[in-house]
Amino acid sequence: MKLHTYFRSSASYRVRIALQLKGLSYESVPVHLVRGEQKAEAYASQVGDALVPALVTDEGQWLTQSMAIIEYLDETHAQLPLLPQDALGRAHGRALAQMVACEIHPLNNLRVLKYLVHELKVSDEAKTAWYAHWVRSGLEAFERQLQLLDAERKAAGQQHSVFCWGDVPTLAECCLIPQVFNAQRFNVNLNGLPRLMDVVERCNALPAFQQAHPSACPDAE
Repeated sequence: MKLHTYFRSSASYRVRIALQLKGLSYESVPVHLVRGEQKAEAYASQVGDALVPALVTDEGQWLTQSMAIIEYLDETHAQLPLLPQDALGRAHGRALAQMVACEIHPLNNLRVLKYLVHELKVSDEAKTAWYAHWVRSGLEAFERQLQLLDAERKAAGQQHSVFCWGDVPTLAECCLIPQVFNAQRFNVNLNGLPRLMDVVERCNALPAFQQAHPSACPDAE
């Protein structure tokens, strides 16, 4: 497999985590977003939205959108499932992942921030404030949801989750860790998020997350 990726792209980071958790080998193909390499004909002709990541399967099929790619990997490689085995657990795992992928990330990705500055003439200070507001409010919501799920498990007489939902990292962690990494890059206040940050600390201690980290990418700058 080939993964077209950018080292600081949180969507690419999600897929790298999934690949590492499953122990799957792949070739990393850097696509430098800041330099606009995603717009080159060789890449854009294969990817409708000209975004990263894109995964080329062993059969030569191009797959786009990080969430779809991760679920494809989960369905085609049974080892270490990234979603719980029960329907309720899968729903909770997907919901947590989508809190990041659908609610937080779209408001603060690179093309949105560039539009704010270049088209709407927003100052760098206002752009940073925009980013911090939406990331912080989104992570606060994630923290509240973790607390609610913990209470649900307790009421059902179930063991407290070590990670977001259960005892192993799932799709939720694949999304959460890159978002927190980006928040830390922009110096977003992460105080007062104890449950969330406990998950982050546990994940970052695992080799799979370390190997997927932007600093471990061949195109890291």
